Amino acid sequence: MAYIDGLVAAVPNANKDAYRKMAERSSVIFKDHGAVQLVECWGDDVPDGTLTSFPMAVKCGADETVVFAWIMWPDKSTRDAGMKQAMEDSRMQSLMETMPFDTKRLIFGGFDVIVDR
Repeated sequence: MAYIDGLVAAVPNANKDAYRKMAERSSVIFKDHGAVQLVECWGDDVPDGTLTSFPMAVKCGADETVVFAWIMWPDKSTRDAGMKQAMEDSRMQSLMETMPFDTKRLIFGGFDVIVDR
């Protein structure tokens, strides 16, 4: 069954276009290394919480927007190999040097799909 890498980040509003371009470039790299799909979503209706929330989780500032994204892989073994190859890819190395957001506040993780309808 499919395997998903998910991420949540706070991106400065002024960097929306730069983020979109970075996401488009990285999607090619991930797909070249076995990913099936990459989806990037710019927050539109992401409320602040009182105990937990997406904005709180990434310490989203007033001039930032929460981004929610995922990479779909055919399975975990493809993801493990593909992620390693993607991170070693010179194109990704170049992107990592100019990230348009604070990567220290990036939340990410890998997930087994248990329902897919």
